Amino acid sequence: MSDILEINGNVLEGGGQILRISISLSAILGVPVRVTNIRAGRSKPGLAPQHLKGIELVADMCQAKLKGASIGSTEIEFIPGRIRGGHYVADTKTAGSISLLLQVALPCALFADAPVTLDLKGGTNADMAPQIDYMDRVFRVTLEKFGADFSMEILRRGYFPKGGGQVRVEVKPVQCLKRIDLTDRGDVKEITGTSFVAGSLPIKLSHLMAEGAKRELSSEKNIKIHSYKEYWQMAPDNCNGIILSCNLSSGCVLGSDALGKRGIEASDVGRKAGENLRRTLDSGACVDPHTQDQVILYMVLAEGRSVVRTGDVTLHTETAIYIAEIIAKVKFSIKADAEQNLIECTGLGFMNKSIPRE
Repeated sequence: MSDILEINGNVLEGGGQILRISISLSAILGVPVRVTNIRAGRSKPGLAPQHLKGIELVADMCQAKLKGASIGSTEIEFIPGRIRGGHYVADTKTAGSISLLLQVALPCALFADAPVTLDLKGGTNADMAPQIDYMDRVFRVTLEKFGADFSMEILRRGYFPKGGGQVRVEVKPVQCLKRIDLTDRGDVKEITGTSFVAGSLPIKLSHLMAEGAKRELSSEKNIKIHSYKEYWQMAPDNCNGIILSCNLSSGCVLGSDALGKRGIEASDVGRKAGENLRRTLDSGACVDPHTQDQVILYMVLAEGRSVVRTGDVTLHTETAIYIAEIIAKVKFSIKADAEQNLIECTGLGFMNKSIPRE
């Protein structure tokens, strides 16, 4: 078909993010896409289980015609239909990140014709992706500024290598997203966090992680990190990690997280999370690197001109902008402003005609 937009999946970041933003925008805007060279530069090219399940989930939500959707495939074709409300399930059957499943499905659910329930299964706390707690405590706050929201219930924790986690997400569709202006950061009000262990790991490790984070953030006054051990019914397998969030007087929230690994001291896990948050604070940004690239899609769809103050623009953000400009035909600008960057875009003001304006 000549009217299918072709996307090269090997540009810039060259990974799963190209797939996620391509499929989300395709479903919402009704633009058929063919994504080629999927993860071509990775050690295992093509679709991994979490990528496949994310595509299949959105295809189910919008009754898309889908070709090439199999493990290891380096090319898929996605021809979307109308996004329907209802109950949808996606199970990676691995420790693949539930947060990344949510990233691809959430924008689509917001533009469905009725409320959406997502039962997402896989890894709740996975490496190379935001932990699911981050999506709830940090990203959700930023999403609220667009006039959208979701609720989340963690039914079971899933860790590498077994997975087995389950998260239920409830989404109420919107008629249109609001523009955002996140340029005034304000001052630090408080830093909160949770430091956890699960399985057979001793609770002492959670205290060590919390102490490591606090030492790294010692210049801040109001820090509260709750250290605990997950109930075995919720999390029978071994894992340790920490999630931090920083509430600012402007209403912005910055976050960071880190997971334990074999051979890494627990205090160093906490130090890493604290160091990453400290770096974001020092940059003067209004969003952290995890949220920075995620807001791009929502800026595209919002009504009016949105602007976000960031630190260094990440490769993931550059990739999201590149794909968004191709599919949505919008134009972003990145302007240096003192030590930060301002990312700006006049959105499409995309309207969900199934939802009446309030």
